[in-house]
Order: sequence, then structure tokens, then C-alpha cells
Amino acid sequence: MDRRTPTATDDRWREAPRSRNEPGRGTFIGPVRVTPVRVVLVIALFGTLAYLAYALTVRDTSQIPMLASGAAVLGLVFLGLAVAGGHGTLQAGREGRNRDAFALALGGGISAMIGFGCFAGAIVLAMVWRA
Repeated sequence: MDRRTPTATDDRWREAPRSRNEPGRGTFIGPVRVTPVRVVLVIALFGTLAYLAYALTVRDTSQIPMLASGAAVLGLVFLGLAVAGGHGTLQAGREGRNRDAFALALGGGISAMIGFGCFAGAIVLAMVWRA
């Protein structure tokens, strides 16, 4: 086996394709790339938190069902964040960004725990409402 020198016509010596997260492509807020999924999850998170804050101020018979539904939706939002974190972990791992992969995996796991805790709270609130 002899080592070949790169030539202009040899495709194997071409540079690797550019990363999708390379600065300059797309819209960024600081180092964070703005994607439709991130926008929807941020709007859903703040909207649900505002709804839960409103549900805490209501003092009538509809307070517990409002809190239960808000907790269920908040659980869905956090599980969406967990899935997005898992997807980001997979991409970062494939691209060799180990620190980012670890941070996304940790954040996704914490989001999953919060999401399942919200579902548990929604179930308890629904059981209290039925009693």
C-alpha cells in the first residue's frame, strides 16, 4: 500500500462538510440558534407558567381543575424539552461536541423528571377534585 498525495480531482481529500450549527447560518440570540421548536417551547413554557399563576389567584370551584390542567400542560412542555434535549445530545455526540452533549443530556434528564413530576401533581389534583 502506497500513500497517495492529494490531487485536485481526488474527492477523498476534500474538506469535511460544514457544521449546521456554524455561526453565520440562521438567526442567533447570543450563542443560541433560534429554531421554530425552541420558539414554540419557550412560548408554551411562559404561557403555561402565566396560566398557572392566574389559576393560583382564582378563588372559586374552578381553581383545582385549572391547576390540574395547567400542571398537565406544563408536564407536556417539559417532556418536549426532554425530547429536544435528547435529540440535541444525539447531534452533538455525532459531531464530537462532548461537552455540549453532556450538558444537553443532563438538561434533558432534569426536564424529564420535572415533566413527570408535573404529571404526578396533575393526577393528584384531579383526584382531589373528584373527591
